Amino acid sequence: MNKTEKEILVVSFGTASAESRRLNIEAVESAIREAAGGEWTVRRCFTSQMIINIIEKREGVHVDNIKEALDRAETDGVSKLVVQPTHLMNGLEYDKLKGVLSEYTERFEMIALGDPLLTSEEDLSRVADALIAASAGYEDGETALVFMGHGTEAAANSIYHRMQTVLSEKGKSNYYIGTVEAEPSLDDVIEAVKKGKYRRVVLRPLMLVAGNHAVNDMASADDPESWYSRFTAEGYETICVIEGLGQIPAVREIYADHAHRAIASLEF
Repeated sequence: MNKTEKEILVVSFGTASAESRRLNIEAVESAIREAAGGEWTVRRCFTSQMIINIIEKREGVHVDNIKEALDRAETDGVSKLVVQPTHLMNGLEYDKLKGVLSEYTERFEMIALGDPLLTSEEDLSRVADALIAASAGYEDGETALVFMGHGTEAAANSIYHRMQTVLSEKGKSNYYIGTVEAEPSLDDVIEAVKKGKYRRVVLRPLMLVAGNHAVNDMASADDPESWYSRFTAEGYETICVIEGLGQIPAVREIYADHAHRAIASLEF
C-alpha cells in the first residue's frame, strides 16, 4: 500500500453473535463502503476486548481493537483516515474513542472522526421516521411501541428524552422510549403505558445490535424482571422484535451520510 491510501475505520462495540454481526454491523459497513466509493478501503474494529476474545476463541477470527486497527493503518501507509463510530450518541464510549485518536493525530496526514447516529436534530428526526416506518405493521390503535435503549450515566442520556419528544411531535403518542441502565427506566415506561388504553405492547431494542440486552433483559420469558415478563405480568399481550437498528436501511443510510461528511471534511 502507498501513502495515498484512504481508509474508513468503522468502530463498533461488537457482538459475539455471528448472525447479528452480519445483519447489523456488516450491513452498516457495507452501506458506508457503497456510499464512499471505490477509493476508500473500509475496515472493522471493535472496542470490547471481551467480545474480541470470544470471537477469536469460538470462530478463530481476530477482530482488531481500536489501537491495533490504528497501528495497522499506520503500518499500511494510510494517509487519509476517517474513523466512523456506530455509537448511538456522543457519550462515554465516544469520548474514549476521541481520547485514543488524540494519541494518533500526528501519525496520519489527515484524520477525521465521524458523528454518532444521534447527533443533530435532523438525525433524531430521521431515526424517528425510521422507527415509525419499521413499526407500521403494529399500528392498530391498541398497541404501544416500546423501544429499549442502553442508557448511560453521561449527560448524553438526555438523547433518549429528546427522541421521546421528537416521536410525540410526529404524532406518535403510543411510542415510548426506555433504558436498561438509566432513565427513563422500565418502571417509568410501564407507568406511562398504563395511562393509555392498550391491549398489546411491542418491544424493540433501540440499539445497533440486538444482542445480550435484547435477548435477556428485553425478551427473556424465564427472567421475571425482563421487560417481556414485566409487561406480560401487567396483562398486556407482549411481542418482542429481536432486530437491531442496523437492520433498518434508513438507519444505515444515516451512518453512511455521517461517514461521507467526515470524508468531505478531509477533501476540502
